[in-house]
Amino acid sequence: TTGEAFGNILVDVFHLTALFAIGGTIVWAAVFEFIAMVDNGGATIQDILLLFIYLELGAMVGIYFKTTHMPMRFLIYVAMTALTRLLFGFISVEHYTDFRILIIAGAILLLSIALLAIRYGSHRFTSDDASK
Repeated sequence: TTGEAFGNILVDVFHLTALFAIGGTIVWAAVFEFIAMVDNGGATIQDILLLFIYLELGAMVGIYFKTTHMPMRFLIYVAMTALTRLLFGFISVEHYTDFRILIIAGAILLLSIALLAIRYGSHRFTSDDASK
């Protein structure tokens, strides 16, 4: 029907607008973070890891824009990078050497195992959509 077609167009327009807004926000945040690094006269490992987080988020938006599928792997990459950034903060900035480091390392390990399971499952058990 006409109403259904119009509704589908509105949903598509909303998706495109939201993707452009999210992508623009990621680029904007990354540029300002880079400018702050230049103003500081250098970059720490945490700054570089933050740029990698922006890169992964941008790649995730780009892939969703092209395929309309949300790549869960990239969310796990972002989480692993964020935890690694936190770990470096505990070690290099705050000089903590306590149980929190083990908890963060364990969380990174669990995410790595989850990523391995997702990758194995996507290669071993393909969906009907992938074969078409």
